[in-house]
Amino acid sequence: MARRGSYAKGVARREEILESALDVIGRKGYQNASLKEIAEVVGVTPAALLHYFGSKEELFTEVLRKRDEHDGLDPSALSADDARGAFLDVIRHNTEVPGLVALFSRLAVDAADPAHPAHPYFLDRSARLRESIADNFGGEQQPSALDPDTLARVIQAVSDGLQLQWMIDPTVDMPGIMAALIDALLPPTAPGP
Repeated sequence: MARRGSYAKGVARREEILESALDVIGRKGYQNASLKEIAEVVGVTPAALLHYFGSKEELFTEVLRKRDEHDGLDPSALSADDARGAFLDVIRHNTEVPGLVALFSRLAVDAADPAHPAHPYFLDRSARLRESIADNFGGEQQPSALDPDTLARVIQAVSDGLQLQWMIDPTVDMPGIMAALIDALLPPTAPGP
């Protein structure tokens, strides 16, 4: 019985660490968020952080998973218009958390190495995102000159590229450019009879 309580406390502490890391990285940026500072916010040592996550890379990968959970971008149950709006809302929200955008971009590059702890996360996330885009932005209800898979890859590539441009030049209008691209790729369908 004590073991179950200990496990629950460990899960709760892990969640607390993730929430604190999300906050610290979102506010201070990826480069300015040290393990020491995250540990201090939670009231543990940096060594304790590594006890829960194994490495800094694993902690940061889990922070991105937690961010995805908070964003709640699962347009599979939405109409095409609602899915478009939800996707653009996430892009808008990203402009409010530059530290998390930097973390995502840096880990995405590092995760190109199959041995990196974030590699499976990025493979899975990318596949789910493209599937969601293909299901909601392509197909018979919204015909496009591109097949749904190609459409999804183009939208994902532009979204990721816009994040890099925005990190260099914060005046880049990520949601506006993405909305214009989606409108260009998916012209409105004529209303039925």
